[in-house]
Amino acid sequence: MSTIRSFIVMLATLLLLPMSIYGQERKLIDAAKKEGGKVVVYGSIENDTMDLIGAALKKKTGLEIEFWRSSSTKVMDRVLNEMRTGKPIYDVVLTNSAPMEFMFNEGALAKYDSPSAKAFPQDVMHPNLGPQYRNSVIGIVYHAGIVKPAEAPKSLEDLLKPQYAGKLVIPDASQHTTTAQWMASLHKVMGGKDKADKFIRDLAATKPLLVESLTPAGERITTGERPIGIAFLKNVVFYGKKGVPLDYVRLGKFMGDGQAVALSAKPPHPNAGKAFIDFFIGEDGLRIMAGIGEFVTRKGIYPPLPDADKIELVEMIDMDKKAYAEKMAEYRKIFLR
Repeated sequence: MSTIRSFIVMLATLLLLPMSIYGQERKLIDAAKKEGGKVVVYGSIENDTMDLIGAALKKKTGLEIEFWRSSSTKVMDRVLNEMRTGKPIYDVVLTNSAPMEFMFNEGALAKYDSPSAKAFPQDVMHPNLGPQYRNSVIGIVYHAGIVKPAEAPKSLEDLLKPQYAGKLVIPDASQHTTTAQWMASLHKVMGGKDKADKFIRDLAATKPLLVESLTPAGERITTGERPIGIAFLKNVVFYGKKGVPLDYVRLGKFMGDGQAVALSAKPPHPNAGKAFIDFFIGEDGLRIMAGIGEFVTRKGIYPPLPDADKIELVEMIDMDKKAYAEKMAEYRKIFLR
């Protein structure tokens, strides 16, 4: 009899749990609407991606997103400047994990335990920032309508060949933290530091077009201005849906950067900020991102990128603020001399 009673109690608990979660979500959304019905987000995710997220969020909750986008470095600078003046405008920040840690340590971000975070494996959880919800995988991307696959580079070293002179675009490692971290980590996939350092110097000697960050590098590839470059692999899917024939070089081992999302330490719209995070790293938000090529970290959700299952992701090295400054100064001398 006690066994039957225990089963009934357990069943009732399971049935009431979704209602409890829904009730919490409804209260949060109602409170967010009383704040003005909008959330202000700063980040480095593409505007088109945020437009899709925003449309889905509005349909589900009625909340609007006001989004300001720039490179991770500029996002960090703006957030810290606003916090230091005592007049933060942002509610939520989302960008690469390293600058997110900087901002948290400077007191610009707060810890928020979103119920959506429970669906992520423990190995992607940050103690203060929550889940590293996606990995931005970096590699060689090319315009397959201009560069035939048979004529495309087959390795990083191939980028140094004369036939690719004047065709390359790369993010400027002297001003973009993620690219600086990527270059500083190349020894992990190129067989040693000496080999990687020589590659970087030789790459600079080819005089590639330097752009602000990885996103504009992808944009220049899509226009054909520079049909080969270092960019996010997700561009292959994202722009492929728009009819641009991009492909990527199957390097086997790729490096990437984890991405995190966090609430402002002093959000003007705290409930809207929490509601946004819950949706953004929830199943609906992640499926939207995976659908356009993002490598999200929730189990069972994958991007429709050819051979995505064969990609071996190698973590980039950890760097503190001093190491970033030193490396970016070093790359400034190499690429801008």
